[in-house]
Amino acid sequence: MAVDTGLTPPPAPALFTDRYELTMVAAALADGTAARDCVFEVFARRLPHGRRYGVLAGTGRLLEALPYFRFGDDEIAALREQGLTDARLLDWLADFRFSGDIDGYAEGDLYFPGSPVLTVRAPFAEGVLLETLALSVLNHDSAIASAAARMVSAACERPCIEMGSRRTHEEAAVAAARAAHLVGFAATSNLEAGRRYGVPTTGTSAHAFTLLHDDERSAFRAQVDALGVDTTLLVDTYDVDQGIRNAVEIAGPGLGGIRLDSGDLPTLAAHARELLDSLGATGTRITVTSDLDEYAIAGLMAAPVDGYGVGTSLVTGSGAPTVGMVYKLVERDGVPVAKKSEGKLSVGGRKSAVRRHDGDGIATAELVTAAPVSPRDGDRDLLVPLVRGGELCEPLAPAEALGRAKAHHEKARAALPPEAFALSRGEPVLDTV
Repeated sequence: MAVDTGLTPPPAPALFTDRYELTMVAAALADGTAARDCVFEVFARRLPHGRRYGVLAGTGRLLEALPYFRFGDDEIAALREQGLTDARLLDWLADFRFSGDIDGYAEGDLYFPGSPVLTVRAPFAEGVLLETLALSVLNHDSAIASAAARMVSAACERPCIEMGSRRTHEEAAVAAARAAHLVGFAATSNLEAGRRYGVPTTGTSAHAFTLLHDDERSAFRAQVDALGVDTTLLVDTYDVDQGIRNAVEIAGPGLGGIRLDSGDLPTLAAHARELLDSLGATGTRITVTSDLDEYAIAGLMAAPVDGYGVGTSLVTGSGAPTVGMVYKLVERDGVPVAKKSEGKLSVGGRKSAVRRHDGDGIATAELVTAAPVSPRDGDRDLLVPLVRGGELCEPLAPAEALGRAKAHHEKARAALPPEAFALSRGEPVLDTV
């Protein structure tokens, strides 16, 4: 079921698919195995090197796309042009509507090695078609959310702003802004993320605006006249000290903020704070940018910084641009099946997953099993129904789905033990049992 959001529907995602999905369907239709009842699971065999936990993101975007996963005339024509001419396959695709069931971890939840974050039960042909779309969405968004969560923790409640649109693909930029906001980024520079998902947007000016004017004071005056004294002025186009003096002279001691975008940020921030205070601008905020990641943010903890703008490191997952999730067939007609390849083993059978907590509500273990679980006090079932019979269990507008995921993440993160937030490399903070 598609949700009427008043927005232009996303492009049909059916061709965001690897060719071998369709050749498998063609062969399965020919030999009669296409209708076999199958269970596929999405999981990561390991976390990116040294990470303590992962954050699941993208489920909402995947569910947004599912009702539009169709092969219309244009898609069928494109397949013919690429040499996929099997009449049985094309007829089947033209009538395709996903009719299966999907369960998964709630978006915003945490995951660990082996966590079955998505479970798809459907006839083989229907289930296998979703593989590439599911993995591309979940791998990207979870990578961004996992990196962003580390940055939010390092910032220790100082606000972070996502500003990486110019460092990635235009649609990836929107998805990255969504994933960052899910885990606590306060705002984004990306206007489409604001329109599509309700993420707060922010932004003032770049160095080009200062260079446009005959002098810095003229640029600052124009910005203040347009945006008011609560704006943030970029003070390091020329000389930082003079830039701060010009900013306070033009806007007065009620200037909202300054931005530092280069240099030795801890030293500059401390000096800027002293200078602002000496000029009477004691309430003026200091925002820093310039290739920040979680380690740079942590290194600024003692500096008088009020907020961080993060770009490249965020939209590239801070060194882990994908989280290595896989989509594996684990059950066929009720019989467990598993891959035995060296180094790429999977465990057969549909799984259930429970997170165990101690008496204080702190998570202690991730239990993943194909066998029945004897519930204990403090257990939380992790899999929730998402799709039944091809229909979304709870259709939500995009902004509402994001708000719900954000709230769920806050609760899940609050249950982590303190060592989860260490930036030093280490093992996953919870064992997967």
